[in-house]
Amino acid sequence: MIKKIAVLGAGTMGIGIAHLFANHGFAVSLYEPYKASLPSTREKLLSQERADEQSAVLLFSELEKAVTDADLIVEAVPEQLTIKRDVYGRLARLIKEQTIVASNTSTFALETLAEGQPFACRMVITHFFNPAHLIPLVEIVGLPSTSPAVMEEIVELMRACGKAPVVLNKDIPGFIANRLQAALMREACYLLENGVADTEQIDTAVKEGLGLRWAFKGPFEIADLGGLDIWSKVTGHLFPKLSVSTDEPESILTRKAEDHLGIKSGKGYYSYEDPIGTAEELQSNLQKLVSLKMKKNTEGSSQ
Repeated sequence: MIKKIAVLGAGTMGIGIAHLFANHGFAVSLYEPYKASLPSTREKLLSQERADEQSAVLLFSELEKAVTDADLIVEAVPEQLTIKRDVYGRLARLIKEQTIVASNTSTFALETLAEGQPFACRMVITHFFNPAHLIPLVEIVGLPSTSPAVMEEIVELMRACGKAPVVLNKDIPGFIANRLQAALMREACYLLENGVADTEQIDTAVKEGLGLRWAFKGPFEIADLGGLDIWSKVTGHLFPKLSVSTDEPESILTRKAEDHLGIKSGKGYYSYEDPIGTAEELQSNLQKLVSLKMKKNTEGSSQ
């Protein structure tokens, strides 16, 4: 039974994950190794948490205190293998025998992370999406040696927190969602770089067309709705004409070289006079969409 959760890493994802568990009644500790960052971390937490839950997440700069008696540890430290393995090595001496260790990685194979760890049979990947407290999807990956009971407990935990867990049958780079997202981005860059349409037109096609359907139906459901005889013709005709590039898109490389990195620099494919406002607008719209989906699901289950 998971009651106490420790989140390691107080970046954007770590704070969001801690916020999620705290808002669902779990005792949560958040590890931030740099003491000087604790005040700003607390401010970020308070900006997300409900007023009556402002003390729900306990902050620690000492790993031992953060993980004491934790039933689940969610590692959300920077995506550098040396950092992660250093943290795991320290955890091995501190955690209980039954503690589950989860990584939020989107980069490394679980087999690589778990190699040589005494708690390998209790390790999983729980890949959240930003903002972690809003996006329902969590991709879950285990090893062949991962206990089925551990997998079941993680799945049930995510469901209890209002998440939509997806368990992969095998570990693969990018998991499911990032592979689909990358495939779309490859074709979007191809259309842009070959002068078929500009960024605004391509984004509009996704936002006002595909994206609206994808919020409620996945690709296989949409294929069934359209008819597989039709999709057989569509895929047979289009697949040979789609981009199969394995290189980084030129439109991204050019902007990267000019230090136009998107919202973080104020300019990317678009210019941003109010980066914070842009991010807040997206979060507000996501909240509305998630609420709409939850209402739809509730109405569907009550019929």
